[in-house]
Amino acid sequence: MTAASGAPLSVPFLDLGGVNNGLREEFDLAWKTVLDHGHFVGGPEVERFEGEFAASCEAKACIGVANGTDALELILAGLGIGRGDEVIVPTNTFIATAEAVCATGARPRFVDVCPDTLLIDPAAAQAAINSSTAAIIAVHLYGQMVDPEPISAIAAAHGLALIEDAAQAHGARHRGTSAGSVGIAAGFSFYPGKNLGALGDGGAVVTSDLGLANRIRSMANHGRSVTDRYLHDVAGRNSRLDTLQAALLSAKLPRLDAGNARRAAAMAAYREMLPQGCTPVSVQPGAAPVYHLAVIQVDDRSEVGTTLTAAGIGWGVHYPIPCHQQPALAGLHEPVAHEFPVAHEFPVAERAAGRILSLPMSPTLTVEQVARVCDVLGGAL
Repeated sequence: MTAASGAPLSVPFLDLGGVNNGLREEFDLAWKTVLDHGHFVGGPEVERFEGEFAASCEAKACIGVANGTDALELILAGLGIGRGDEVIVPTNTFIATAEAVCATGARPRFVDVCPDTLLIDPAAAQAAINSSTAAIIAVHLYGQMVDPEPISAIAAAHGLALIEDAAQAHGARHRGTSAGSVGIAAGFSFYPGKNLGALGDGGAVVTSDLGLANRIRSMANHGRSVTDRYLHDVAGRNSRLDTLQAALLSAKLPRLDAGNARRAAAMAAYREMLPQGCTPVSVQPGAAPVYHLAVIQVDDRSEVGTTLTAAGIGWGVHYPIPCHQQPALAGLHEPVAHEFPVAHEFPVAERAAGRILSLPMSPTLTVEQVARVCDVLGGAL
């Protein structure tokens, strides 16, 4: 398959230029407006976006923060989780999930994932609960929500806080439930490559617990009192969403659902054309993923990756080293007690880590480009 020039059709992993170029007029207006009023931190665009995003997540409050990692850390700190506490975290996630736990002084308790979706295994989470457990972080990975029912039931039965890591799930749903509306709070990232991405770093906490929202808003703004800006009630930090980024995100938010629908169409095309030997991550019944990533499993990732690169096709791996094997987290994990010895505590995550491969995925991805990727995959296999 070739481009109009006659050269083989190249396919970028993520077409950020195509995503953002269609919004140049809106971006120019946002920049002019912010430049004119000069409130570059805490300007009116921040409050506007917070209201819009909370509504889109079916939550009562949104607090814009500096990035998605801060969002998770602020949720944990706002809940009073810290030294002496454990937080259950799926080992198949970006290290930021565990970093946020460690930053509070708490300890991540890693658990395995389901073999079909690679999302947190509720049974593994149940088995990991002990007297120190304070929370479970449900990571909505690759754009698919964790099934809310079993994980919510487990958290409720043990009096645990359920926190959503929704950094890859903007607009995702499960049986009509929105990402960001399931747990006590959710952390979102607006890193440029996300489905709703800023033009720089950014993040948000979404919650319907207004008391928690007020605590987090204060903590993210140097612990400042809501009634007296010169009074600092708690030891806080500086983690705020810039006015300009908020304005840009407001310009992009109305197009999120349409962009997610195009991602879903691209993934449907992949499922039709993928050759044998490429197994896509499964979709749970009732789930409506937003396909932040198009993840497959292959037997020889190194050979497949080399072939894709040679053909001008972008690809990635999310994630080749599970959290429990990361050097930065060495010593934090203790095996869960079992009645009988087990050979591996994380068999699913460890096997998947060597086989997962992320294919090109963007709202601009065409059927022709998907066909090109699948043709090259067929040759590689």
